[in-house]
Amino acid sequence: MCSVCGCGQARVAGQDHHHEHDHHHDHLHEHGHDHHHEHEHGHHHGHHHSHGPAQEQGAARTVIIHHHHHYHHQGDVHHHYHGMVPDAQAAQPDTRVHGHSHGHKHGYQHGHQHEHHHATDHGHHHAHDHNHEHEHEHEHEHEHEHEHEHQQADLHYGKGEAGLSVPGLGQRQLIAIEMDVLAKNNALAAHNRDHFEATCQLVLNLVSSPGSGKTTLLCETLRRLEGQRPCAVIEGDQQTSSDADRIRTTGVPAIQINTGKGCHLDAKMVHDAYHQLPVQEGGILFIENVGNLVCPASFDLGEKYKVAILSATEGEEKPLKYPDMFAAAQLMIINKTDLLPHVRFDVERCIENAKRVNPYIQVIQLSATTGEGMDAWLNWLASA
Repeated sequence: MCSVCGCGQARVAGQDHHHEHDHHHDHLHEHGHDHHHEHEHGHHHGHHHSHGPAQEQGAARTVIIHHHHHYHHQGDVHHHYHGMVPDAQAAQPDTRVHGHSHGHKHGYQHGHQHEHHHATDHGHHHAHDHNHEHEHEHEHEHEHEHEHEHQQADLHYGKGEAGLSVPGLGQRQLIAIEMDVLAKNNALAAHNRDHFEATCQLVLNLVSSPGSGKTTLLCETLRRLEGQRPCAVIEGDQQTSSDADRIRTTGVPAIQINTGKGCHLDAKMVHDAYHQLPVQEGGILFIENVGNLVCPASFDLGEKYKVAILSATEGEEKPLKYPDMFAAAQLMIINKTDLLPHVRFDVERCIENAKRVNPYIQVIQLSATTGEGMDAWLNWLASA
């Protein structure tokens, strides 16, 4: 909070208008002066006047600056700078210097507490209290010319070499960091792949946004594969083991990985989980990644294929909005097709968008709830 810029005195728009100003005036002027107030600011002035002998003619000009922060209901902040003319020009009207001209009306009260110390022949001290009610107006002409042509241009922070922007880091730095992180992950992913190939595992990385129906599809798949092919599951979520618990109800072993603030699984996590699973040769290892259509696209876990799951409730533009994920996937499953009569979802447009990003992507439409299209999915698994 800074008193210089006024943020320490911020007011919420719509609250009551209130001013409180404490001014300290040191006037050196002749005693026979006249205070005439022609404004109706609703604020409180605490004045301390020290009167001394009149200034000598030709003395330096005395300038008093009132730095007022007016917070109006519209949120405007007005700064007033008032300059007094020297005594030599006292016969002329008082000159006010405003940083801007504005028109507004104030109908407020303000109280003055004056304490005068007179350094004259009859040195005396008196303090008096004034309560003034002013009902007059400021009629300042507003000459603000606001002619703004608002052109709302889109912002794109992914056009650099690194494909992203981070405050304080250049594009080359970001590329170097990404290469370093991914190089270490890729080395571990290659190690995982060696393990998987040694036990003839088909390893699939299931990726999607949250709520696409990954776990429901996985549970139905495991039930249909029971007795045909051994399976195991690695579950990824930021918190809880609810998805792994659902998988275990099918009788299939599952390991839950909680990533905390992490938004994706990496090869090290999968490596650790894999070595805790009782995998069987020739089986299928399903890795259900954290619900996220961004970060998991870049991280190889050692899988054979990425399978992107998109539900009919999400919109056909998803492949264009999140191109990296669909470019990295070998298969796109359009899930929850039983809801198509109830939602606005153009299946053909969705497939077209996916193929614009990845011409080689395969597509299966199904409903894990009704079972429609599940055979096509199982056939794909058998041939993968």
